[in-house]
Amino acid sequence: MKKYKWFLCSIFLFSLIAWAAVSSAEDIVIGYTGPLSGPGAEYGQDCANGVEMAVKELNAAGGVTIKGKKYNYNLIKLDDRSDPTLAKNNALRLVNQNKAIAVFNPMITTTASIMGIPGYNFLIMAYTSIHTILDKGHPMIVTAVPNFVTYAQLMADQAWAKGYRNCAMVVTMGGYGDAWRKIFSLHWAGKGGSIVGDFPANYYTETDFSTQLAAALAKKPDFLLIGGPSAPTVLVIEQARAMGFKGGFVVIDQAKPDYIAKVIKNMNMLEGMISTGALKDLPLPAVPAFAAKYKAAYKRDMNAECVLNYNMMKVLARSINISQSLDAKAVRYYMPKALPTLGDTVPNELFAMNDNGFMYCGLIMQQVKNGKFSKVDYILAFPKTQAEFVRYKKMSKSTEPEMIRWVPIN
Repeated sequence: MKKYKWFLCSIFLFSLIAWAAVSSAEDIVIGYTGPLSGPGAEYGQDCANGVEMAVKELNAAGGVTIKGKKYNYNLIKLDDRSDPTLAKNNALRLVNQNKAIAVFNPMITTTASIMGIPGYNFLIMAYTSIHTILDKGHPMIVTAVPNFVTYAQLMADQAWAKGYRNCAMVVTMGGYGDAWRKIFSLHWAGKGGSIVGDFPANYYTETDFSTQLAAALAKKPDFLLIGGPSAPTVLVIEQARAMGFKGGFVVIDQAKPDYIAKVIKNMNMLEGMISTGALKDLPLPAVPAFAAKYKAAYKRDMNAECVLNYNMMKVLARSINISQSLDAKAVRYYMPKALPTLGDTVPNELFAMNDNGFMYCGLIMQQVKNGKFSKVDYILAFPKTQAEFVRYKKMSKSTEPEMIRWVPIN
């Protein structure tokens, strides 16, 4: 009988110890709402994967201790199918029910909807290159994505240098696509080029782009400005070539060239393509290990979506630790002190942060020439002066610093 009682006591004591070990760390909830189904699902999933990978690493390293109390991070992901109303409802649920300190979101239209939530009691970790959204004065929004205006300017320059003069646009619908078409048109017209047709398409719901492409190709363009999420952008290229188009493609920054090339396989179909650059080709020490780790975890290739969201989550965690607070406003206040993050530890570099919430990030570009990708062009557009550029260039951990150049936005 005594042995039995001792046995019961041992079980109770063991259970108590186990419960205490499990319960020793509370959770800091990180929210994510984005397209996890439909044509934009791969794009949304890569963004979510980046946040998730960072969260797992942070927890494996012991989480964070705030004023003597230990916390782990808990990521909750919700599918909004690129719908602004659903995204806003998801964010409300994440903040009000799950007590999320931050909500990650990867689309301009859905981010704009989330910004309408009153109270400013959570961070909006936006993945968007449309920086006009930062100018609205929301105190809790941040992004690490370079301004698309720089891409539009540089892509117009490169297209003009190729001898192109007539452009037809088949770009994704929505606030992001609208902004791209407007800014690119201004740059192109400023050079003396012509926009011969504008035929937007919904890259998040459509898979057949033949109607828009037929109308565009009837205008006899030298090149097509195209893009949205990478997967439907591949379909646009394939369908354009199948319809006999032999001109060039200028691909807006959401679509990633390495993904496009991997799916299409035939590089001749991409000859002359002007696009952003593949992060895997950026000469930063952290790139190979991160690429291998991401591939092992998700059976997918590293891209900008996973990398920048990973990096933003790491910056968020640093800021939480520095602020020693779970108050979102305090965390936002200390976020500039969480920078820089450089290429010896992460596969892209965030140098500093301005008052609007932009984490200064370089951009990279590539072209397809003779069936191969060119060397990446690493560009810093955010420095205001040559002296600032030199300072940030010295901060970079690039193994080829000579390739870094300064291109101020006009």
